[in-house]
Amino acid sequence: MRRSPRESQQAARLIGRRALLVGGLQAGMIGVLGLRMRYMQVDQAQEYRLLAEDNRIRLDLIAPARGRIFDRNGVVVAENEPTYRIMIKREDVEDMDAVLAALSQLTTLDETALADAIEEMRRTPAHRNVILADRVSWEEISRVAVNAPALPGVTPEVGLARAYPLREDYSHVIGYVGPVSQRDLDRIEDPDPLLMQPRFQIGKVGIERNLEDSLRGKAGVQRVEVNAAGRVMRELGRTEGTSGKDVQLTIDSRLQNYVQARLGSESASVVVMDCDTGDLRAIVSAPSYDPNKFVRGISSADYSVLRENDHRPLASKTVQDAYPPGSTFKMVTALAALDAGLMGPEETVWCPGHLEVGGRRFHCWKRSGHGHVGLEQAIRESCDVYFYDLALKTGIENIAGMARKMGLGEAHDIPMSAVTSGLVPDKEWKRANRGADWVIGDSVNASIGQGFVLTSPLQLAVMTARIATGRAVLPRLVKSIDGVEQPLREGVPMGLNENHLRWIRKAMYAVMNSNRGTAYRSRILPEEMRMAGKTGTSQVRNITAAERARGVTSNNDLPWNRRDHALFVNFAPYDKPRFAVATVVEHGGGGSTAAAPIARDVTLQALYDGDPPLEAYPSEVRGRIKSQQEELRALRVDFDAKDSERA
Repeated sequence: MRRSPRESQQAARLIGRRALLVGGLQAGMIGVLGLRMRYMQVDQAQEYRLLAEDNRIRLDLIAPARGRIFDRNGVVVAENEPTYRIMIKREDVEDMDAVLAALSQLTTLDETALADAIEEMRRTPAHRNVILADRVSWEEISRVAVNAPALPGVTPEVGLARAYPLREDYSHVIGYVGPVSQRDLDRIEDPDPLLMQPRFQIGKVGIERNLEDSLRGKAGVQRVEVNAAGRVMRELGRTEGTSGKDVQLTIDSRLQNYVQARLGSESASVVVMDCDTGDLRAIVSAPSYDPNKFVRGISSADYSVLRENDHRPLASKTVQDAYPPGSTFKMVTALAALDAGLMGPEETVWCPGHLEVGGRRFHCWKRSGHGHVGLEQAIRESCDVYFYDLALKTGIENIAGMARKMGLGEAHDIPMSAVTSGLVPDKEWKRANRGADWVIGDSVNASIGQGFVLTSPLQLAVMTARIATGRAVLPRLVKSIDGVEQPLREGVPMGLNENHLRWIRKAMYAVMNSNRGTAYRSRILPEEMRMAGKTGTSQVRNITAAERARGVTSNNDLPWNRRDHALFVNFAPYDKPRFAVATVVEHGGGGSTAAAPIARDVTLQALYDGDPPLEAYPSEVRGRIKSQQEELRALRVDFDAKDSERA
């Protein structure tokens, strides 16, 4: 049906209005888009240019070389050695099984390491390299390089790995490095981005851990161009990092090596301290372990052997373990009594072999007793009753105060792991920790280094150095960092009466050089080298009244782990002390028989800076010492040969 002219005019007007509305909307949208494009292309051009650049350029960290560690004479004790690795990139491998089979014909692939690498490939992008085998030999890496065309995705690479050339000698001091764990990251407040790098290693124990920030260095940066998939297209530039700082120790490697060999298979420890400076010249725990195994990834079998050994090779006995000091503590008790003005050196005590205190009998080691005993004889022959009597007069607070003044009960500040503070007990400590009052028997036990008293070999060396010098000498293990000398720690005068110290030193001299001294058989003959010392034996079991009645069981008749600990402290030379030495032989029996001979040999080695002449020993032991020296030379490192190799 035809429309009327009026209807046609109305339809045209409606279409015109709609067209105008649509056209307006289109114009508005085009205007908004134009303004947005201008904003993005002109006003925000710099910001989007930077975002595009970040998509195109990636910054990769370059691990720095770890700082080296030297002994006091420049002998390298921790270094970085070149290591060869086999890398694999998953995206370049079509048939992984075939490539691995071909590679296994050229080199030995550890099954555990291979499984770890395959797992890592699953977790990481296909374009990232993964370590397939580490620390392979030059011959193996050469075979892989020659056969590279038949091994798609496989690349030989040279890197740096931590190495400890003196192995067991420094394991408890330096420690070792290992891969970063989640536990490591959790204990660091603001972790270095380097720690997030695959298989990056940090210090786990010892100096490696405690000086980690100095040894690690600062990472470099590599600028690379990557495509949309993250694959590296080319290197645009790099900024090399800063190597870690070199650390020089106070330890003498020759002496450290000798002590390790001298201790042999004993469960024992020795600390040698410079009386003037506080420098630790040797600090050795035995038995030891090879830290290189931990760097490379120790096997479960090797680790089980170390953990199950009852001599505890993993323990740093010099600083971590605390023992009852036994009779080596008697000098502290004597100094406390002298300082309090409660006794004089000539005053005597009657020793019938025991002392009755509070209805309990406390025994002297000499069952028949020592008779009338003065200070010098009490230390020389280690009379227990004399010191029981001093404890009753002096009191635990005075004894504890003197012990702390001597450096006991303090965790000394050296960068080793698990440095113990030991224990110097007093009345407040017992109430807080045992919920009981102090009794007089506790003081009697403490007076001879038993009961609650605990000390480490390091603390005993500090105590001995302070007795020898009258100064509050502190131990120093690090000589310099990056060539900057660390402060000496010779200490200030302790304010003790010098006459009191002389009486104690004289008594310690008699221990070694009087034919009635407990360590006379371990004396040094040359007058200018003679030492002063004190034996100690600490019980690890209770001796019942019934056992005393029938006769105390000899240490030799007891299982090893129930025998007494043997201790010995000394300084030398007597007239001008150079070295203080503390020796502990776990379950060694008696200090005079097990610890004193070791301490004498170590002291002579330090004084002569090498093997001493046989004339330094008593004539009756020279034959045995000659054989011992020959046996130890076969076990020790030839440092002169190492020096010539480096030259």
